[in-house]
Amino acid sequence: MEFNQLESFLSVVKHKSFSKAAKEMYLTQPTVSNNIQNLERELKSILLDRKSKTVTLTDAGKEFYTYALELINTRDKAKFVLMEKSDSIEGEININASSIPEQYLLPYIIKGFTKKYPLVTFIVTHKNSKDVVDDILKGKNNFGIVGAKYASEVLEYIDFYQDELVLAVPNNENYNWLSETVNIECLFSDKLIFRKKGSGTRLLVEKRFFDLGIHLDDLNITSFIDSNEMIKKMIELELGISFISKIAIKNEIDLGLIKTYKIKDLELKRNFYFVHHKHRTLSPVVEAFRDFLINWKGTQFE
Repeated sequence: MEFNQLESFLSVVKHKSFSKAAKEMYLTQPTVSNNIQNLERELKSILLDRKSKTVTLTDAGKEFYTYALELINTRDKAKFVLMEKSDSIEGEININASSIPEQYLLPYIIKGFTKKYPLVTFIVTHKNSKDVVDDILKGKNNFGIVGAKYASEVLEYIDFYQDELVLAVPNNENYNWLSETVNIECLFSDKLIFRKKGSGTRLLVEKRFFDLGIHLDDLNITSFIDSNEMIKKMIELELGISFISKIAIKNEIDLGLIKTYKIKDLELKRNFYFVHHKHRTLSPVVEAFRDFLINWKGTQFE
């Protein structure tokens, strides 16, 4: 078993295509095909289903994928240990992240990280917190960034930023409430916009409501939306009010489009986490990114 065979296999899985894998690896397509055929011959198993236009993993391939990823990451870590860290951090970081950190934190984090490690590139994919965690547990990824914890003995959560949810309302005369903190009864007389299931924002609000004996069915929820940007626009257009991250509406507050309130006795602070599988090896560049996050302060939001 050779590393070029493993790399070919992982690249084909990533792109679901032999031609795209060949392009990424600067190899010919026959070379990539030959690498994987030799790997399958050695393992006495068919790893990839080539029957359709989109290449997919067989059951054997799904089982082998985690081991292949682990072998490549272990190799990279061994190389990394033998070189000076500050001069050798390079490569690609493929991050799955939930909405708020992906849209409002990661740009600042990437700016700081690439200033320190200019040879690193990023691929960022938006997924809700539940899907990020599920992908790690299924072996599709080793890490991600989320806004909620989902219990598992094999996951480690490292918090790197504290967020707060606020009640966001249109900036008009209908919401000239005298205090910055209002009673929870105000929620029962208005239209509410909520995030869809799987969102860390929704999970936190539901948990806090449950503690107070409130069920979502008790409220007048008119829309369940996946996008924070759409929720903000709906609030501006006076289609409802919503709980949303304070950092997500900073610009709208500054522009006078939205104003915010806190709800009495409703604690809506939460952490964002770098989550990874405890028993899988992270690549050196991802380890550097994790360490950077631990020390990242996010002072630009204060």
